[in-house]
Amino acid sequence: MTAEEFRKMALSFSGAVESAHMKHPDFRIEGKIFATLGYPDESWGMVKLTPEQQRSFIKNAPSAFNPCSGVWGQRGATNVYLASAKKDVLNAALDAAWKNCVRPSRNVWRSGRFEHRLATRALHTSHEPTHPWPLPGGELASVPRH
Repeated sequence: MTAEEFRKMALSFSGAVESAHMKHPDFRIEGKIFATLGYPDESWGMVKLTPEQQRSFIKNAPSAFNPCSGVWGQRGATNVYLASAKKDVLNAALDAAWKNCVRPSRNVWRSGRFEHRLATRALHTSHEPTHPWPLPGGELASVPRH
């Protein structure tokens, strides 16, 4: 795998654009970086995975993937050693990274945090009252609280 092949693969995803960040190329969807090239040097790329996805890619291709250093790596940012990366595996990693950055409303894949926000929003936007209200005659209606 070469840097040029990585670039072409990253740009093949719908809506992906190339930009630059910290003096090296990055690839974005809807303004969010899902992959970069050239860090820590020209023989590496990076894909923005979830920690679970990162563990899976490292387990299946340990010579190609390892966590980035620090908190970024703990959160799933994963270095890709281009010389060891196979095209089909890198394409799967880029696909996962791309999906992780697509706006949830347009994304088939959902993160647990987004699902939690949806559930919380549903509770707060329910048309059922969340507190008692007066009925004719002054008594209060009993409504279950969320």
